[in-house]
Amino acid sequence: MSTLRPETPEQLAESLYSAASAHRSIRLGGNFSKDRLAGPPQPADVTISTSALNRLLQYDPRDLTVSVQAGMPFAELERLLAEHRQMLPLDPGWAADSTVGGVVAANISGPRRRLYGTARDMIIGMKFATLEGKLVSSGGMVVKNVAGLDMAKLMVGSFGTLAAIASVNFKVFPVPTGSRTFEMTFPTAAEAFAERDRILQSVLQPAALDIVNWPSGFRLLVRAGGNQQVLDRYAREFALAQPCDESVWEEIREFTPRFLAESPGHFMLPIPTPLTEMARKVEELKVPVIVRAGSGVIYAHFARRPERVDLPGDFAMMTKVKEMFDSERLLNRGRLYGRI
Repeated sequence: MSTLRPETPEQLAESLYSAASAHRSIRLGGNFSKDRLAGPPQPADVTISTSALNRLLQYDPRDLTVSVQAGMPFAELERLLAEHRQMLPLDPGWAADSTVGGVVAANISGPRRRLYGTARDMIIGMKFATLEGKLVSSGGMVVKNVAGLDMAKLMVGSFGTLAAIASVNFKVFPVPTGSRTFEMTFPTAAEAFAERDRILQSVLQPAALDIVNWPSGFRLLVRAGGNQQVLDRYAREFALAQPCDESVWEEIREFTPRFLAESPGHFMLPIPTPLTEMARKVEELKVPVIVRAGSGVIYAHFARRPERVDLPGDFAMMTKVKEMFDSERLLNRGRLYGRI
């Protein structure tokens, strides 16, 4: 089956409308690099890719805002921002293949979520195409402009089950003057999380605070950013920590993609967990984990999909939203929790 690659937002809207009018199911994506996340893709009558929508629309480094089409490679956006010492610190896995729209639709965020937040915190505007063939604009290019932004935020984490993202406007951030990473290894989860608690109760504000349990023990990784005075303060606080190359964050960024590629049965499940319950939960899981230790999410990696995956508390509301956008359930069937 051939893949449609619209080159304009209008063509994207027309492609969706044409398929929906004929009651044809649709597989929607960018480069489809995240097919192993969420529910598995179901067979579809039509495949639509946004990969040809790859233009930079607007960028003014002085305003710390950028607007790009959904099919732009995320790595290309990172390179563009880096030329002006700016960044969009989402740190997605599948870095070589991810598109901007794919990162947003999958709501991927990495270690620096601790300080900068997730895609929902960075998006200031969006344009998306509906199955009715309409282009909907939400928000704008001004950081304080929130008019209609809630509509755009519905698309974040929807895995393309509601509409097709055509373009996204972001607020971006200055790259810190310097960056340093500290690593401590503990024999037990309890000890690692006790050190985590000490850090959270201090005046320090690290950009990233992760705990991983591979290759052995429990590694607590702290990433600090700032001027030399700030970095020296961290060095004093972590005098007993091991020196750690910044490339460790690339290792963490790509761990899930590599794990899922090892076997068709491998499965990753994000588990929102209160900070006070994290140590106990990690001990119970007994699987490889990446813990956003300051943000309250455990990414658990299973050799096979668990028999029972708990649905989020707002799943009923998600179902109602799906009915509003796609009453025939034509778009990316089953991609959201395997149910929507």
